[in-house]
Amino acid sequence: MRITHYLRALTEPDGARALAEEDAHDLFAAMLDGGVSDLELGACLMALSIKIGSPAELLGFYRAAAERLYTLRPPSTSLKPLVFATYNGARHEPNLLPLLALLLQRIGIPVLLHGTLEGNGRVASVYILRELGVLPSASLMQAQRTLDDELLAFVPTAVLSPGLANLLSLRSRLGVRNPAHHVVTLLDPFAGAAVRVVSAGQTPQLDALKAFLAATGFDALLLQSTEGEPFANPRQRPKIQLFRDREVTVLFEEELVPAKHVRSEPPGVEAAVTAQWIRQALAGRVPVPHPLVNQLACCLFASGYTEDMNQAKAIAAVEAGGLSPTAPGRSGDGLRLRMHSRKSDAAPG
Repeated sequence: MRITHYLRALTEPDGARALAEEDAHDLFAAMLDGGVSDLELGACLMALSIKIGSPAELLGFYRAAAERLYTLRPPSTSLKPLVFATYNGARHEPNLLPLLALLLQRIGIPVLLHGTLEGNGRVASVYILRELGVLPSASLMQAQRTLDDELLAFVPTAVLSPGLANLLSLRSRLGVRNPAHHVVTLLDPFAGAAVRVVSAGQTPQLDALKAFLAATGFDALLLQSTEGEPFANPRQRPKIQLFRDREVTVLFEEELVPAKHVRSEPPGVEAAVTAQWIRQALAGRVPVPHPLVNQLACCLFASGYTEDMNQAKAIAAVEAGGLSPTAPGRSGDGLRLRMHSRKSDAAPG
């Protein structure tokens, strides 16, 4: 496919022109299918990396990627799965996304994480999950079986979309991000049946995601990322918004002042250190930071575990307090079991 006319639009001397949604779709489809020469592909990705993407472009890119995404079936439960895109990892702050995923799994909510197998100098979620005994799925069949049996799976990008994985890998050669890095955070391998947990680090990116989610009507939770990962900063809770049926609800406002001291956190960012601390948190030996507890409540509410946000907050507080046999004196198991039984009896969502 010749993309000369797209390159001209993206590199006009008076300023790059935004592509129409259909043009963005066709261009990205060609990229994903390997229908663009290496020279033209590199030029186009560089041009796209230095311009501010428009909402129409993001919609077009997303449609092309979604059409080529291998899909999974939600596990047999009335609860909506939660989907987390993990593509950055920890550099300065511990990566606590695996803790959130394991808390959700323990409650009985299906969780799918997708991302790359390499941290590129950062501590990727896949490294921490390996330490905790959660191994990446090598195929769609294995991912489906793991989801059905364990309600938690990590699926590499290459398993879900080889074309996207190829575009993501070009970052190391070109030195810049490309549209694939934005699109991949929005994917739902359950074909619209899940709740996406979407995040970004900067206000312009959050605004773009908000416009995208409002336009598409997808179910999603939106928050500011922690070093690029979709979990609430343990030191300062971000605003957390729920998108559902084209309506936006603020579930938690942003904390204006960061905490001077976090009651408990991993003593380092290394995978083994973080995993050991997560084990202690799950056992109730160390407290889970309250922003993570707040995000857990949002996930409970968004998945349909409870229809009342105040009840979601109460359940999250109990769950994050530790419910294992090594945490005596906990009374949350009865509450969790009653809630889960009620949801299981409901009609499938």
